[in-house]
Amino acid sequence: MNLSVIILAAGQGTRMKSSLPKVMHRIAGAPMLEHVYRRSLELGADDIHVVYGHGGEHLHEYCSDFKVDWVLQQAQLGTAHAVQQASPKINSDSTALVLYGDVPLIKAETLKALVSKVSANNIALLTVNLDEPAGYGRIVRDGDKVTSIVEHKDASEDQKLINEVNTGILALRAGYLNECLSKVDNNNSQGEYYLTDIIAMAVTDGNEVFTAQPENSYEVEGVNDRKQLSKLERIHQQEMVEQIMLQGVSVADPGRVDIRGGVKIGSDSFVDINVVFEGDVEIGSNVTIGAGCIITNSKIADDCTIKPYSVIEDAVIEEAVEVGPFARLRPGAHLLKDSRVGNFVEIKNTELGEGSKASHLSYLGDSEIGRDVNIGAGTITCNYDGANKHKTVIKDGAFIGSDSQLIAPVTIGKNATIGAGSTINKDVDDDSLTLSRSVQKSVKGWQRPTKK
Repeated sequence: MNLSVIILAAGQGTRMKSSLPKVMHRIAGAPMLEHVYRRSLELGADDIHVVYGHGGEHLHEYCSDFKVDWVLQQAQLGTAHAVQQASPKINSDSTALVLYGDVPLIKAETLKALVSKVSANNIALLTVNLDEPAGYGRIVRDGDKVTSIVEHKDASEDQKLINEVNTGILALRAGYLNECLSKVDNNNSQGEYYLTDIIAMAVTDGNEVFTAQPENSYEVEGVNDRKQLSKLERIHQQEMVEQIMLQGVSVADPGRVDIRGGVKIGSDSFVDINVVFEGDVEIGSNVTIGAGCIITNSKIADDCTIKPYSVIEDAVIEEAVEVGPFARLRPGAHLLKDSRVGNFVEIKNTELGEGSKASHLSYLGDSEIGRDVNIGAGTITCNYDGANKHKTVIKDGAFIGSDSQLIAPVTIGKNATIGAGSTINKDVDDDSLTLSRSVQKSVKGWQRPTKK
C-alpha cells in the first residue's frame, strides 16, 4: 500500500515571539519542519504534503529543495480543516499519515510500527502515557478497545485520572479519512474542526482504533515556545552524542558538544568540550579534537590532532596532520599527510603538501604548496589585486623566510630560499636564494619624538 504523509505546519506560533513561522525554528541547526520531512523520507513516503499558512514565503525560500506538495491553509480553522486541505489530493487506497511540523524528534521506527497497524477502515493512533497528563486529550477505552478521545476540559474526574493521552499522530486509509472529514463539524467552544472527532466516528462505524506508543515520550513533544525548543535541543544533542560514544569515541563532556548535521567519527578519537560539528563531517580514528573547535562540512583522516579553538570549513585533512591552536581553514583548504598548520594561520583554496609546515601567523590563499616546504611566520600570499584572484605556486623543499609577501601570480622554485622580509613579485629559480631588502642604515644621535 502506498504511503502519503500530511505534515501540518500552518501555525503561527505566537508564543515563540518571532516573525518566523514556528516550524522554521531550529533543532540541531535544521528547522523543525526539516526533521519531520526527513522522517517522512526515511519511511519511504510516496508523496508528502505540507500544509502551511503563516510565513509561507520563509518556508518556500528555505525548503525550496523539498520534494513536497505545498498546500495553503488560508484560514486556520482547526486540525481537521488543515488535513482536509491536502487529503483530497491523496489516492483513496493509500495510507495517509498525519504528522506535525512542530514535533521534530519523532522516530522513523515509531512511525513504521504505527503505519503497520493500518488495515481496511481501521485507524492507527499514536498515544503516550504521561505522569502528568493535564491539558491533553485522554484515550477512553472499553476494556482494551479505544472508544473516544476526551479533551481535558471536557473530561470527568475519573477520566482525568487516565494517563494515556493523544499525540495527534495517526494513520488510516485516505478514502476513509476523507469520508470522516466530511462529517466533522465545529460545534465546540473554539469553533474549530478537530481531527480527534474521527476517532468516535470510526467506533460508531464499527471500525477499530489500534494504538502504538513511542519508546520515549519526548518523541511526541511539540514546541510552543523557546523554552520547549531548548529542552528538545538538549535531548536531541544528548542522543546524538551518545551515538558517537557507542561507536568508540571519547567525549570529555557530552553536555558540551553540539552536532548540527551528520557526523561520523572513528574509534579511539577524542572530542573535548564546546566543540561544534555542522553539516556533513567525517572524522577518522585516533583523532583528537580540542576544546572550542568548530568543524563544518569537512573530512579529517586518521591520527590527526586539531588543537583548541580552530575553525575548519569545507576542508580536507589527510593522515597525521596537526592543526592549531587558533587556526582557520577556509573552503578549499587541503592539507596533505604529516603537514602542520599552527596558531593564527589562515588557509583558503590551498593545497599544503606532505610534510610542509606553516606554523605561525600566515595567510595562504589560492596556493599550491609542495612537500617539505617551510612557511615562515608572517608570510602572506598576496592573491587578490582588487579585482581578480591569482595563484601562488611554491615547489617542493622551498623555504620561505619570515614576513615575506609573495605577490601572485608567482612561482617559487624547488628548494629555493626566500630571505626574511622579502617582497617577491617575480618567479624564483630552483635552488636559489632570493631576497629584497633596502640597505640597513643607522642614524646616530636620532631623537625620538616627545609628547607635546
